[in-house]
Amino acid sequence: MNLIKYARNRYSQSGEDGIIEEIFTRLKISSGWFVEFGAWDGKYLSNTYNLLAHHGWQGVYIEGNPEKYRALLETSATFPGKVHPLCAMVGFEGDNTLDHLLARTPIPKDFALLSIDIDSYDWQVWKALQTYKPKLVIIESNCSIAPGTYSIHNPPVSEGASFTALVQLGKEKGYSLVCHTGNCFFVLNELVSSLNIEPALLATPEKQFNHAKYRKERLIVLARKLLPSGLVGAIFKYRDRRREAAKNIARQKEFAG
Repeated sequence: MNLIKYARNRYSQSGEDGIIEEIFTRLKISSGWFVEFGAWDGKYLSNTYNLLAHHGWQGVYIEGNPEKYRALLETSATFPGKVHPLCAMVGFEGDNTLDHLLARTPIPKDFALLSIDIDSYDWQVWKALQTYKPKLVIIESNCSIAPGTYSIHNPPVSEGASFTALVQLGKEKGYSLVCHTGNCFFVLNELVSSLNIEPALLATPEKQFNHAKYRKERLIVLARKLLPSGLVGAIFKYRDRRREAAKNIARQKEFAG
């Protein structure tokens, strides 16, 4: 069973909310701890706010921008004792490693969910994590790079890590790829059997690669080369608004039926 079928957004961007719910349902995990950074206000395009607001979870939100962190504090105040906010930039060396930052919180070493999305050193941040062993790791890949190419963030040449680089790192750290939305979903090897995923998808992770996302990202790369940046942004915002409007109409019809 391919988990991408459960994609559904409540606060997330590419269906992560629904996939996360299905994974934890199969793992029989109804509550726990999460970590998300680049958190902004804790809600916007969040992969974890659904768990906090609607399932009673608790977690650590990390935001490095002071203005956005103030918005995060407002969100945290509505969930007393549930949110542990930190104002910090997560890195992969010294005091800014995730290991060091999480040590300032009461989160357990085997917490349930880690969401990494910083549009750059995602691969390095996860590689540097040693003390903590989350059950599920969601990490952004550079979807403009097709499977088979190994690439990690190395300014100014690239932005983020390729699908293949993340899959290899996951294997090294004891995780299996179980879904790809644009974000890679990795689950600890010892838990994967509970997910009832087709063996072929686990044996050949490339079968899970989101080719629709790849085509979109390649189109964006090409448009940025050929068109003024402001026009590119306007085109894709208009398209996304049209798609979201169509989805909302479909949801309303489903609810009415």
